[in-house]
Amino acid sequence: MEATLYMRHAVPEDEDFRFDVYASTRAEEVEAWGWNELQQSAFLHMQFELQQKSYGLRFPDALYRIVTLQDRPVGHLLFAEEEGGFCLADLAILPDFRNWGIGSRTIATLQAEAGDRPIRLQVAALNPAARLYERSGFRTVGEGNGLYTHMIWQK
Repeated sequence: MEATLYMRHAVPEDEDFRFDVYASTRAEEVEAWGWNELQQSAFLHMQFELQQKSYGLRFPDALYRIVTLQDRPVGHLLFAEEEGGFCLADLAILPDFRNWGIGSRTIATLQAEAGDRPIRLQVAALNPAARLYERSGFRTVGEGNGLYTHMIWQK
């Protein structure tokens, strides 16, 4: 039997969880810098706040969603409506739950929600999630300074 996957709108009480998910995506990178835990935490909090402000400016009407598995929060996403379609601005799953098919199932749910409208995203060129997006039917449509790959899904 497949575990129940659900997405709900994030609430202010999810802020610490959302930070934990964000920090988990940067942990390996930041640890390599040789900083102590206090320095790492300060840097990650600063970066998270900047990311949230940037998303707020670019996607003022978007709401975060919390991805839950069997009612346990395991990830978050930001899926925003934009002119002519949608933008998958952020999708991250906690490390202990990666490679469980949660990302694929989440994307399939978003694709069903989008219907005939395209979904765009950009992913860091070296991010392993690019393979997930390709498996989910996204195709590359451009690059941004060699750092990002621009992708689109169209039914």
